[in-house]
Amino acid sequence: MEENMWIIELESALLDDCNVNDIYSICRGKGLPEALRPDVWQVCLDVRHKSDQMSLFNEIYDLPFQSQLREDCQRHVDRMGNDEEDKVSVVSDLESIITFYCKNRNLQYEPENGWIELLLPLFALKLNRSDTFNLFEAIRDTYIPKGCRPKGNVFHVFRLLLQYHDPELCSLLDTKKITPDLYSLTWFQSLFASCSSLSVIIAMWDLYFQNADPFMVFFLALIILINGREKIMQIKTSSKEEIIEFLINMPCALELDDVWDFCSLAQYYALKTPTSFKTDYLKALYGKQNDSPRSQEESNKVSQALCLPVSVYELVENSATEFPVSDSVRFFLVDCRPAEQYNSGHLSTAFHLDCNLMLQEPVAFATAVQGLLTAQRQAIEVNSNAGGEHLCFMGSGRVEEDQYTHMVVASFLQKNTHYVSLLTGGYASIHDYFGDHMADCLEDHNVRKCLVCQQHNSQQTKTVPLKATAAASSTDLFSKFSAAMKSKSAEVKGKLLDIIVNPSASSGAAASGVSNGSQSAASQDHHVSPKERKGKRYRSVAPVFSIDDENEDAYDDAERDTPKLAGDDKEIVNLNQYFKTADIINAFKCQEVHMSGYMYDSHLIITPGQLVVLRELGRGQAQIMVRRPLASIVKITAKKRHRDLITFKYGFPDGEGLMITDMDRFLIPNAAEATALVSKHIVQVLDNAK
Repeated sequence: MEENMWIIELESALLDDCNVNDIYSICRGKGLPEALRPDVWQVCLDVRHKSDQMSLFNEIYDLPFQSQLREDCQRHVDRMGNDEEDKVSVVSDLESIITFYCKNRNLQYEPENGWIELLLPLFALKLNRSDTFNLFEAIRDTYIPKGCRPKGNVFHVFRLLLQYHDPELCSLLDTKKITPDLYSLTWFQSLFASCSSLSVIIAMWDLYFQNADPFMVFFLALIILINGREKIMQIKTSSKEEIIEFLINMPCALELDDVWDFCSLAQYYALKTPTSFKTDYLKALYGKQNDSPRSQEESNKVSQALCLPVSVYELVENSATEFPVSDSVRFFLVDCRPAEQYNSGHLSTAFHLDCNLMLQEPVAFATAVQGLLTAQRQAIEVNSNAGGEHLCFMGSGRVEEDQYTHMVVASFLQKNTHYVSLLTGGYASIHDYFGDHMADCLEDHNVRKCLVCQQHNSQQTKTVPLKATAAASSTDLFSKFSAAMKSKSAEVKGKLLDIIVNPSASSGAAASGVSNGSQSAASQDHHVSPKERKGKRYRSVAPVFSIDDENEDAYDDAERDTPKLAGDDKEIVNLNQYFKTADIINAFKCQEVHMSGYMYDSHLIITPGQLVVLRELGRGQAQIMVRRPLASIVKITAKKRHRDLITFKYGFPDGEGLMITDMDRFLIPNAAEATALVSKHIVQVLDNAK
């Protein structure tokens, strides 16, 4: 009886209008009872309360490819072996759903595009035609990567993933000119429905939809190859066509008892992959597709990538975090810049491998590589935060040097080195990330010789001089950065009471009161200091990003940290789906900083008319904490000592000054880009309002 308590709990949750997080916490990867599966899938795909879209279908079957579609539907249903009456009904519904889908989305059906295979398992749920259509549409929108066509971005990304985890197998397939689209196209198009039995697909999708991770198909495909690796190596002398045929049919060997292990392995490999894999490619693979220059640029980035990217945010946070799980990604950073650049500033955790040696002194380069591998092994043995199996290479961020960095990375890939990645933006991104923390986190930083500082100085008429690091050198390659990162973690992730003034207030439909260093929150006074009220406003002038030396007193202990939501009740959203919203201009990973000093992992979303803040809840969910009209932003400020700590102040004109009604504060790694973009769109909004 106790073993089935979760089923009773699941039934109760379905009656209480649960969400996908509730489903996951109850089921925990178990197969679903047949009677509850239709409801669970509808909850997981967020279509349980969706309207009857098929009622809009005019039942006219007049598409140019209609006869081809009808023929394909009949052929697929004939393979199912049902009785004739069922076949007629299924064929009719198949054709109706796909015909309406094409008309509703202005799409063209193509033979072997996976739509029919994706629909057929849904008929096993025995839902009405409208609910089946809604499930099909949701799966297509959420879980089928965009550009799923020969030579598409999907397969460039999948090849990078295979190269990261099994470079030898990837190299073998490259040598045979067997690109992933030649064998895995149907896997991605139909979530394996085209090459597995119905019972296997149902069991696999039970787990798939509970996990709510669109990238799971990449890791399932990876496991298919890794599990079949031995056999692939055995037939490597066969013809290209024979190997492709074998690869295509590998999922057919899956049996029902294999599904749980299959999905568990996929999740294990996902843990062993840098999270930048998902964040960097989410928009390109699952976002809205268009022909804009920016979209094309993103597409080109994917197809031209040498190896998996790692963001500066992931690299730094990874180095500063204690990991209880040994299978998690831990990086070993390799700085490939020329010696003079390295000596003008570097991370104390970085192993220096001068890329110029590869061409100028190959013997010395080979010796340096051996030293790198020895240092990596020793760092892992002592469980250093700076040591890990995953090699992250770093260039300067400048094309002239990075071409040599790429040669070094390619040499490691040619040796079939596992877990090879490249830091996006190179040293310049680390330099910008730390900002005024450079004195704590960079070794031997020399403002006059640092190329990044020189570039910044040439671009700005006014700059705040950067302090060179005075720390003494150390023979221990790894200890200093670990200590610096712990200090930074305590400073930035702790309470921040000594550097942040972030008035907190409740806000609903009406503006709420704010406080500053000279006011108590208990007063709920809408006025601020005279100095603040004399601020200039974004109206008829170019936006100003001011570097203010704000009051750095501690907060009044009586104040409370109350989440704010401007003009709305708090709303829970699916992050992946929300990021595909058509009007999102850009999204910045950040941390929302509250009065109490606590910080929350968040995303700052910029739309043509609003600033939206999503706070991460886990399991792909987020809560909308703030929706602010861009026109209400009257001031953007940053700390002189902490330029990545950004405050957005909201209000309206009050005579010659400003009435500040509320504010939000964020720690944004790429604050300059975020504030410039917000400022630009504030001006556009105000110009349009004239």
